[in-house]
Amino acid sequence: MNRPATASGSLLNIGEAAARSGVSAKMVRHYESLGLLPPVHRTEAGYRQYGEREVHTLRFIRRARDLGFSMAEIAELLKLWQNRRRSSADVKRIALSHVADLERRIAEMQAMKRTLEGLAACCHGDGRPECPILEELADSDGRTPA
Repeated sequence: MNRPATASGSLLNIGEAAARSGVSAKMVRHYESLGLLPPVHRTEAGYRQYGEREVHTLRFIRRARDLGFSMAEIAELLKLWQNRRRSSADVKRIALSHVADLERRIAEMQAMKRTLEGLAACCHGDGRPECPILEELADSDGRTPA
């Protein structure tokens, strides 16, 4: 199977593609296994060969991961990105759904922070064994102080 060369005229091995895209070789293989990156041409010895199209796709995936999108969301975004007949409304729906999820997670983290700050304020932090932080963690009913 003959593959087109990159703009620089050569195909890249997995390490080179990883370096150009900012994704580790392990993650490149992982994305391939998930179907986010289509299977690439292999040499007779079995080495993967990547072109600029695959590197561009890897950069897209990396950027989407940097923004916290899930693998399922990335798969959907990739399909939309590759479909020139897509509706931008579909892309916006995914983005706004992700924003809502981020807002929920931020609120949960802020609640955790307040709880830990309150527990730390109650802890003497001295040589005594009594510690309200550990007592709270050991509380079996799962309640957290407000």
